[in-house]
Amino acid sequence: MTSLQLTRPIAFIDIETTGLNRNEDRIVDLCIIKILPGGQEEILKSLVNPTIPIPSDSTEIHGIVDADVQGKPTFKDLAQKIVKFLDNCDLGGYGVKFDLAIIGSELKRVGINYSNEGRNVIDVMDIYFKLEPRDLVAAYSRYCGKDLDGAHRSENDIKATIEVLEAQIEKYELPKDISSLNEFCNPKDPSWVDNDGKIKWRDGKATINFGAHMGKSLEYMQINEVGYLQWILRGDFSSEVKDIIRESINGRFPKEVHSTDKSTTS
Repeated sequence: MTSLQLTRPIAFIDIETTGLNRNEDRIVDLCIIKILPGGQEEILKSLVNPTIPIPSDSTEIHGIVDADVQGKPTFKDLAQKIVKFLDNCDLGGYGVKFDLAIIGSELKRVGINYSNEGRNVIDVMDIYFKLEPRDLVAAYSRYCGKDLDGAHRSENDIKATIEVLEAQIEKYELPKDISSLNEFCNPKDPSWVDNDGKIKWRDGKATINFGAHMGKSLEYMQINEVGYLQWILRGDFSSEVKDIIRESINGRFPKEVHSTDKSTTS
């Protein structure tokens, strides 16, 4: 990549993970391509054993299952090599701030202090969004073919939003009834108990679907790990999740129903 003017190496990073929680989820696949000032490339890549189950909804995205990472190095095994590989490098990637946050959490978990301070961070996604805006003004121009006068005044913005929606429905032949549009905008995995997928049905029981207790039922947690449930109540979770957890602490657990009705609490 000779078009980049490099004074020191730049390392482009991409990872695949067990989920999107920057503090709790783990890396399952990692690739770093380092470009040196002379244009030469070095690569560090590996599947990674996350030491926790890989959720099926994550597998649907990256295709990696538990069997793929059996016998592969854990992040702890790779940590020192990664830190050394990134030494004195600027950093790059697509949405790389997420990748760096996960790597930082993984390094902290294995007791390694690491900082991106002093490094240039080039995020291709940021460049894309800056040069190809994704705001209402851009949407109005694209779908309605005209400029939005008086943007950022509430009445003008909401009228433009309605026009954009109508144009999108026609362009993409989207459903016109609100219920079907809602399903298109907010698809929900049928195995999720809540809309964020923090709690998931497994063998007819509501189970934790993130973090260290992934796969454990709420019934088990209420008896053995109630402190973790209380932590969820204090944490940054939706009111829906907190309501389910609060009921579970009191011994009332969701019950899966195989119909169009929502799950109930016993």
